Amino acid sequence: MSLWTAAEAAAATGGQATTDWTANGVSIDTRTLDPGDLFIALKAARDGHDFVAQALANGATAALVTHIPEGVAADAPLLIVEDVLAGLEALGRASRARTKARVVAVTGSVGKTSTKEMLRAMLAGQGKTHASVASYNNHWGVPLTLARMPADTDYAVIEIGMNHPGEIAPLARLARPDVALITTVAAVHLEAFEDVAAIAAEKAALLDGLDRSGVAILPADIDTATILAQKAASLGVAAIPFGMTAPDWTLGDVTLSGDRTIARATAQGAPLVFKINSAGRHFAMNALGALAAADALGADLAIAVGDLGRWTPYTGRGARETIYLDPVETDQTLDLIDDAYNANPTSLAAALEVLAAATPKNGVGRIGKGRRIAFVGDMKELGPDEAAMHAAIAKLPAIEKIDTIHCVGPLMHHLYTALPLDKRGKWTETSTEMADTIRHLVDAGDSLLAKGSLSMGLAQIVDAIRKLGHPAPQSNDEDD
Repeated sequence: MSLWTAAEAAAATGGQATTDWTANGVSIDTRTLDPGDLFIALKAARDGHDFVAQALANGATAALVTHIPEGVAADAPLLIVEDVLAGLEALGRASRARTKARVVAVTGSVGKTSTKEMLRAMLAGQGKTHASVASYNNHWGVPLTLARMPADTDYAVIEIGMNHPGEIAPLARLARPDVALITTVAAVHLEAFEDVAAIAAEKAALLDGLDRSGVAILPADIDTATILAQKAASLGVAAIPFGMTAPDWTLGDVTLSGDRTIARATAQGAPLVFKINSAGRHFAMNALGALAAADALGADLAIAVGDLGRWTPYTGRGARETIYLDPVETDQTLDLIDDAYNANPTSLAAALEVLAAATPKNGVGRIGKGRRIAFVGDMKELGPDEAAMHAAIAKLPAIEKIDTIHCVGPLMHHLYTALPLDKRGKWTETSTEMADTIRHLVDAGDSLLAKGSLSMGLAQIVDAIRKLGHPAPQSNDEDD
């Protein structure tokens, strides 16, 4: 079944189709475009119109444009609109209107992408499920996700993010979720907001997309929980809190065991045990919220719990891997937690807790004692208190169990100087400098964490650690 015909897309956008065509997908990037996609010529760092000819040559079935681009034939398959972004939004709006899918929208200062992926895993076994790709959660990512949604979708998971005030409400109204889930509210993007209460008010705008039959899944354990609850009450929508202090979806004991998390909770008074194939108390909390959202969507909770147990984090978002340092001696390994995609005080504290619970391996390597080692980079957009927020990391309980903390960036120098001398590792201005010395900083048996804001490039450190390794040894056993 096609995703869009020329007639459907023209009706949705009010645009003019130059020819008849059928699209099976929607793309904004010629590098990832599949044959049969409708190419959207957005203006970002560069004008997408400059790539229309290439997109058509690569197999795009048509292009959404404001004019016939230079080098493109007048009879080329195009959909001409007044504004490309508005056209994409119109496609998203029409896609949402034509589907009977149950839709959940997810936002939060921390954990929204991981929670979105948990929900995808929970719902995929219960119906045709569509979800945002990667972190496509902004002013073009949300309408693009909606425009890509097949009409026969049963469940949709839409991630919505923000950097500045006023961004969430219009995206929420575009998505029109049946269930709105806020993971948490924390000190993130404070450069653009007066305080955390203002961030909470912006996150609460997710509920503006709900109608009166909608359900809000809200974190109970945060200081700004009242702001979220009041927003739900003002809109007349049902509010379901989750967390350690929540009455119905209550998180109890959480056990971190190696690379697994085992959580005990109650769901509307009934006992609930769920497992996650990654260590992290924050994963348990996000999962509880996701389970509450899946239940509110009408999904089978038992099936959702089972499918949650098979979910693992994305690369860069807490994924764990074993690095084999010797192709023959299989005990010569490093354990790596790759959380290099983003960082703020809340998520860094959670990641350090995971590292503190890791079990290094003794009796291997040149040192003979496995260590817990963190590589941490600057946390951006924290506002005027950023120096104090970085230094305060040194006071976290998890620091006591971590052997060495290596710091990257000018802001992390505040943490570096606040650390006890016996835990103070190396400080560098850039990740490149740190990566260049990685061989001297780690050893077999170590458990490692890399975490920092994306712009700090800690992925370079992760890559340098991976390059120390060899492929996992293969068994010589053969099946009979």
